Amino acid sequence: QVQLVESGGGLVQPGGSLRLTCSASGSIFFISRMGWYRQAPGKSRELIALISPSGTTTYGDSVQGRFTISRDSAINTVYLQMGGLRPEDTALYICYSRARRTIGQQEYDYWGQGTQVTVST
Repeated sequence: QVQLVESGGGLVQPGGSLRLTCSASGSIFFISRMGWYRQAPGKSRELIALISPSGTTTYGDSVQGRFTISRDSAINTVYLQMGGLRPEDTALYICYSRARRTIGQQEYDYWGQGTQVTVST
């Protein structure tokens, strides 16, 4: 199966910055989109950012202007540069990919285990 592994989370003060990394591995024929969601306890999963193979990006309203998604397609890796962090940004940040494993197969959604980001003094 496709594996998604995140890194870069941690504890940061309000107003600080973090950079998250997600790398996809395994049998991958084509990735149609890749990005980040987040989920806090008691809350629903929220879209943060998506990026397409062409480089087109989509951001959630709560982070637009503060976070930036980028990619290195050669190594199936995406990044999330997070700035101006607020306590309400505290959540488990989960990498997401929609991918086709082999030609002729339908696309499936894949999820990482997540990396915790905590914004607090």
